[in-house]
Amino acid sequence: MIGTLNALVDLVERSAGEELDIAAFAHGQGTTEYHLRRMFSALAGMPLSEYVRRRRMTLAGAELAAGAPNVLDVAVRHGYGSIEAFGRAFRAVHGISATDARRDGGPLRTQPTLRFRLSVEGSTQMDVTITALPELVLVGHAAQVPLIHEGVNPRIQEHIAAIAPEEHARLKALSDAEPRGILAVTADVAPDAPEGTTLTYLHGVAVQSGTPVPDDLDVIRVDAGSWAVFSAKGPFPETLQNLWAATATEWFPSNPWRLRPGPSIVRYLEFTGTHASCELWLAVEAA
Repeated sequence: MIGTLNALVDLVERSAGEELDIAAFAHGQGTTEYHLRRMFSALAGMPLSEYVRRRRMTLAGAELAAGAPNVLDVAVRHGYGSIEAFGRAFRAVHGISATDARRDGGPLRTQPTLRFRLSVEGSTQMDVTITALPELVLVGHAAQVPLIHEGVNPRIQEHIAAIAPEEHARLKALSDAEPRGILAVTADVAPDAPEGTTLTYLHGVAVQSGTPVPDDLDVIRVDAGSWAVFSAKGPFPETLQNLWAATATEWFPSNPWRLRPGPSIVRYLEFTGTHASCELWLAVEAA
């Protein structure tokens, strides 16, 4: 995967003004677009689409600062069909207009070319179990919340706090499939979604496919398949968020598995408010 990510970076450099066919590239590398975008986003700290935009605006800014005579020509060379679209992208990256950059030479923000390297230290100890499950039916109370990479998500806290204690008891009574107990489910996230993107958070439980589901509950269905179950214990939410990052930096690059489309699930075994013992369930398939 590290070699594939570096080949992807090289493709971005070679295709300054072309539409990138990421699905075809991933297929040629023996992986999937979904897994490739998820790994790029996790390791680069930004979505692939954002990296492509920043690199193209870096090169475009250099051309304009060097005195390129025509802004439209620069826009077209870097994949934009209109000055308006190019101008919006340019200002979003550099904070100034393209005409200002051509006149004043900057200031311009540079996105260096990325280069991925694998750390072989294994700095995060991970206890991992691979388990196969039939169709997974997740039921509970869902809400639309923003994606937050670090710290507690206040919208999720508000959503959980609004659920009455007796409703938690009803959900626990419904749970009749693995993973057992109350679950924190994150779904409907694009593989390289930037922070702030809206996602579906479901506070609920797993039930068997034939279990009757009350009409007032939301339902998320996941195809049968394999799951990688990562165990973690420590301060909340730092331990869980560090574990999520370590799956991308250490576990997936050194194991013959890749992510498949599906939600991520957190099962809390113990939770005190500041410390947690939990499991992170990720949908996977053989690489």
